[in-house]
Amino acid sequence: MGGFVIILIAVWLIMMAVWFGVSKVFRNSDMERMTSRLAGGKKEKKLKSTPTKTLIQQEVRAGRIGDLLRKYNLLPVLQNLIEQAGLKWDPVKLIYGCLLAFVVTFMLVWSAVPGNFKYIGLLAGFAGSVVPIFYVVRLRRQRMRRFEELFPESLEFVARSMRAGHAFSVSLEMIHKEFQEPLAGEFRRTFEEHNLGLPLDMALQKLSKRVPSLDVHFFVSAVLLQKRTGGNLAEILDKLAYIIRERFKLRGRIRAISAHGRMTGAALTCIPLAVAVLMFYVNPEYIRFFFTDDVGNIMMGIAVALQIVGYLIIKKIVQIEI
Repeated sequence: MGGFVIILIAVWLIMMAVWFGVSKVFRNSDMERMTSRLAGGKKEKKLKSTPTKTLIQQEVRAGRIGDLLRKYNLLPVLQNLIEQAGLKWDPVKLIYGCLLAFVVTFMLVWSAVPGNFKYIGLLAGFAGSVVPIFYVVRLRRQRMRRFEELFPESLEFVARSMRAGHAFSVSLEMIHKEFQEPLAGEFRRTFEEHNLGLPLDMALQKLSKRVPSLDVHFFVSAVLLQKRTGGNLAEILDKLAYIIRERFKLRGRIRAISAHGRMTGAALTCIPLAVAVLMFYVNPEYIRFFFTDDVGNIMMGIAVALQIVGYLIIKKIVQIEI
């Protein structure tokens, strides 16, 4: 049975790859004919470098899934999440990845679980389908944490640059040459937007939207307030960098103190799941009661609900905002 499932998954993957390849060929030919008509019958070799073809392909690639995401306003949310994670993925392809993870996880669990518990594969499939989203969220969290680590030093750099006689916009340009990613890329984008004609206050506000950090909001508010009322911006940035650095140190101390509580919450959540998985293989008759009997279903539902509530309560206790 296991070998048959693996062969079935392999055949499905091959069919999907062939379908994507064939559809891409037909889509490229259609786009070439369309752009050729729009360009007045120019040669196709010249059209390959034109931006019109790229823009049209981006619209077509969205497809029905893209239309569905736009209908429920999920496409901008996924695009913002992927951008904050520092990835160049397509939101629609991310959804395809979630569907692929669902199918693979469902088939693997379906082939491994005994006959009376086959429907557990459906739950495992739903759990596996969110793994790509969790991966993007994890990358986003790591990128934002790295940004916050470099941010105080960049503020001090801007303050020193302004004391040396440089303008604030020029100091923003110098940041991406002196610092690492992701801070360098975000400030380079802010400078380029301002250099191309966008007002400085709007460019900074877009920076605060791309980087959802309280420290960045403090920075943008301080710069905009100084622009309206005047004052020594270099001194303001120095004090702001000191406050952000102290907040970062205090946050690290709190995480160290609350580490025991977070480990306790994770252990108390994983132990029942591990025991349930072991019981499936050691003594399936003992745990069959929770799936075949109505009272067992109610007891299992209450146990899962209480387990989730307990984990959320522990997480709320150990999570201290600064």
